[in-house]
Formats: sequence, structure tokens, C-alpha cells
Amino acid sequence: MATKERTKEILGELGKSVYEFREDDAVKWAKAALKEGVDPFQAALEGLAQGMIETGEAYNRKEYFVPEMLMAADALYAGLGVLQPAIKASGRKAKVAGSIILGVVEGDVHDIGKNLLKVMFDVAGWTIYDLGKDVPIDKFVEEQLKTNADIVGLSSFMTTSMLAMPVIIEKIHAKNPRARIMVGGTPLNPVAAEKYGADGYAKSAGTAVDEAMRLLEMLQKEELGQAL
Repeated sequence: MATKERTKEILGELGKSVYEFREDDAVKWAKAALKEGVDPFQAALEGLAQGMIETGEAYNRKEYFVPEMLMAADALYAGLGVLQPAIKASGRKAKVAGSIILGVVEGDVHDIGKNLLKVMFDVAGWTIYDLGKDVPIDKFVEEQLKTNADIVGLSSFMTTSMLAMPVIIEKIHAKNPRARIMVGGTPLNPVAAEKYGADGYAKSAGTAVDEAMRLLEMLQKEELGQAL
């Protein structure tokens, strides 16, 4: 079993391998994590995914661009390929997973943030329904009714396109009050999210999974209470 110091080192190297686009190192440190008894879920979320978060932050600072994001994602999935069988075998994935619809709202084609979210939820073991970018309002409603996904994640990076969010939220809640809706994107903040009627707000990709888990747990408690 790895010591705390060694675990910290392995997690750091996993993150660095993603941030520096080193697929071979991602595989090497993922194997080291398994060999030395590091929780594979922790290695994926706090190691590989953390490196992807830092990559996204570099993109926002305009230090990285789309090619760097893609190379970092390749490194992440190389390491994840080593870890996923162990995550599945541990049963951890089944305990934490929910289902989420992700999409960039109509009028907005900026999907880097949404793609980063997809990586994070993939690592965390969620079932993902990715609608892509410039998604028509009614498509979110139709997809939620079709899949009965627990969470709907709306993303917007333009002040003009984010105005579609309250319309989407109202329509989904009208059709299925059970659904929980989370919003995020550069022009948004908690005040706007509450005003729009969203159930949750994610400031960044790093907080999105935690916020979605909070909403999922809240939903499960409500359904349990109704069943009693």
C-alpha cells in the first residue's frame, strides 16, 4: 500500500502526464498506481482528471489551444484505459454513477468547456448523453424525456445564448419535475443560475461533478421520502 507521500507523488505525476501530453507516462503512472495500491478511482479523478482541469485553465488563459486540449485528452484516456477495469472491479463506479445530458445551448458553438465536462463525468463513471453544441431548446426537453436522465447540464459561453437557459429550464421542469438542471459557462454566476430557475451551478469543470452529485443525492432522498 502506497504511503500518503507516495500517493501524492503518483497523483501529481498522473496529472502532469496529462497536462504535458505524455501518453506513455500516463500509462506508466496508472500502472504504478494499481501496483502500489492507490485507489484507482482516486487516481482517475484526482490524478488524470486534475491534469485535464489544469489543461482547461491553461486554455482559458490562452496558453493552450484546441490541439493541446486534444493531446491532453489522449493522454488522459490512455491512463484511464489502465485504470477503468480496476474501477469497475471495485464496484465504486456503480455506487457513484448517475446519468447526465450535456449540451451547449442554441446559438453557441463554443464546446471546449462542455467537452471538458464530458471528460470529468466519464472519469467519474456517469452515463453521458452528449448533445453537442448549438443545441435547439426543444432538443434538451426531448432528450430528457427519452432518457429520463437525472441531471441536465446546460453550457453557454455567450451572453446572448445564455438567455435560452430559463426557457429550457422551464420547459423541462414542466414536462418532468423530477429532472435536476445544472448550468455553467463564462457569463454565468450563482445569482443568474438561481434567477433562471436552475437547481445547481458549476463554476468550473473541477466543481461540476461534485455539484451534480449533490443534486443526484438530493433527488434520491426526495424519491426515497416519497416512497415511504
